[in-house]
Amino acid sequence: MKKYFACALAAALFASSVQAQQAPPQPVQGQTIDGIVAIVDEDVILRSELDRAAANILAQYAGREGQLPPRDVLERQVLERLVLVKLQVARAEGTGVRVNNQEIDGAIANIAGQNGISVDQLSRQLARDGTSYEEFRQSVRDELMVQKLRQRYAQSRISVSDAEIDAAMEAQQAGGAQYHLAHILVALPDGATPEQIDTAQRKIEGIKGLLDRGEMDFAAAAVRYSDSPNALEGGDLGWRSLDEIPSAFVQMVRNMAPGAVSQPLRGPSGFQLLQMVETRDADAAGDQMVTQYKARHILIRVDENTSDAEAKARIDTLAARLAGGADFETLAREESQDLNSKSRGGDLGWFNADAFGLEFGGQVTRLADGQVSAPFRSSTGWHIVERTGSRQTNVTDQNRRNQIAETIGRRKLEDEWNRFLRELRGEAYVDLRVGQPAATDASSGG
Repeated sequence: MKKYFACALAAALFASSVQAQQAPPQPVQGQTIDGIVAIVDEDVILRSELDRAAANILAQYAGREGQLPPRDVLERQVLERLVLVKLQVARAEGTGVRVNNQEIDGAIANIAGQNGISVDQLSRQLARDGTSYEEFRQSVRDELMVQKLRQRYAQSRISVSDAEIDAAMEAQQAGGAQYHLAHILVALPDGATPEQIDTAQRKIEGIKGLLDRGEMDFAAAAVRYSDSPNALEGGDLGWRSLDEIPSAFVQMVRNMAPGAVSQPLRGPSGFQLLQMVETRDADAAGDQMVTQYKARHILIRVDENTSDAEAKARIDTLAARLAGGADFETLAREESQDLNSKSRGGDLGWFNADAFGLEFGGQVTRLADGQVSAPFRSSTGWHIVERTGSRQTNVTDQNRRNQIAETIGRRKLEDEWNRFLRELRGEAYVDLRVGQPAATDASSGG
């Protein structure tokens, strides 16, 4: 499975902090006492954590505050999200997931780079918004823990067969459309009672009534009523091709016009409403030619036992030996700490420029065949790389297979992961001390 982008939540938190400086949310009364707003098993969520998270949502909706529910309902939605993060981090720690300082540093550097600033500038920006760098660093660490837990779950539970890929490729031969979807979920627990099913059905029908009468737009209804983890994003599911849509919904989606909202649907997670936001034709892909590179490298890792300065001194010594005529392959066998390539004299085979990260790929693409780089730093440690070849390769079919495998795997993971989160939440001791459950007035259409 392809890795999901690390620290999306932390990046969003930082982005919203930038927006908050342009339109800062009003302070919440009674914020001086940092009380406990939730107990989550053996952990707690503080009022300050909830206020920061709610302020980030308010900043993201600056100028569109009318789409948000009342403050108490918003707090409940945000608090539920914080509860899930706490539970996932605790499960990750309990199952041996670890994140080291180098990984956190690398993720923060990526977030800063995406915003076109340095890490120091990022730290100052956060301070101006009232968020300490350590608080932000902790949020990055938690996001990485959740990401690793999700990846471990995917590796152990999700598989995509060649037959599934072949069938999806055959279905795509004639081209097809892509669909931008959003949804509202009224969740049901596993083994729901008839009373729970009836209550959920009346609620989803009430929400549909609000939408049909024009009393609320879809995104606002999702924020207010949806039980989905993406409720605060207005239920946005992004662009989907047909192979990313559950088969039971495919025919209905094909027939929906932009802006249309489905009738209530019963799925494995509960009752749903789907909205067709917009559609587009999938571009017919021609031959895709990419430049691939062949290279070998020497790595000195930076970790808990080796500081950055120590690793830099060792790589500089190796660079001097190479400049003095030492054989690269021999030196890699003797000194490299990349166990995957060490026995091959550092040989990495043929790869795309982005295969080993932006820093590594940037160095390789700037070299000529036969040229050796100066020492450079990546999130793993210090490298010296020698580019030994380059070629143009047609990767169209393989890319299509990879993309289809990714979309099928993502669809399967989404269903399984949401079920896992419901089980995690249901098994935990959670005492919420603020707000009320998402309003249920929709069940009566009022």
